This record gives sequence, structure tokens and C-alpha cells, in this order.
Amino acid sequence: MTYINDPREPQEEEIVERTPGRIRVVRVVNAVVHAVSWISALVLIVHILLVFGEANPGNGFAQLIDQWSRAVSLGLRNLFTPDGLKLRTLFNDGLAALLWLIIGGVVTDLVSRIGLPGPKRVWYRRSVS
Repeated sequence: MTYINDPREPQEEEIVERTPGRIRVVRVVNAVVHAVSWISALVLIVHILLVFGEANPGNGFAQLIDQWSRAVSLGLRNLFTPDGLKLRTLFNDGLAALLWLIIGGVVTDLVSRIGLPGPKRVWYRRSVS
């Protein structure tokens, strides 16, 4: 005779993975930080390319990119002051673009470390014999 809850019979289990709200929020925050940092870096890179290509400063697109690059330059617009405009733009905007990517990586790492649950820490006590 077999009982309903016989421990000898294999039990079927269904594993359902649910993403907690906190993980979803961390993913969204990281996606926004990642997007902002990459867009800022890309604006600075496009500005460098426009300066190297000697784009018409009166063009609307060139003016837009110049204004955006001023806004995201992190105050590094006049950090290096070599004689040539191209070299100055490459050093200043290039450094700002690199810093945007580093800042984005650090912030997303910190948000993940703080916001996501980590492995459970197990403390062991060992008695000295």
C-alpha cells in the first residue's frame, strides 16, 4: 500500500524564479548610469572628431555638439593648454570622455554592491583543543 506522502516516492518540485523589486531597481539605475556615461563620452568623442575634421563652427549640428560637450566636459575644458586647438581638444575632451567611462563603471559597480544581495556569510567558531 502506498501513502499519499510516502517519503520513498520522488516528489515533483517546481522552481519559480522571481526577480525581486530591488534587483529590478538596481538594474534600471545601472542602465541609466551606463547610458548617461556613454552618451556623455560619445558627445565628447564626436566633438573631438568635428574639431579634427575642421567642421564649420556655424553649422547647427557642430554648435549643438559644442554646447553639449561644454556641458559634459567635467570642468576640464582648459586643463591642458597646448598651442593647437586640435591638440587642446584632444587632451581635454579625451580625458573627460575617459573619466565619464570610469565614473560610469565605478558608480554601477557601487550601486550593484550596495543594492544587490550578496552571498550569505557564514561564521565558524573553532575551539582550540
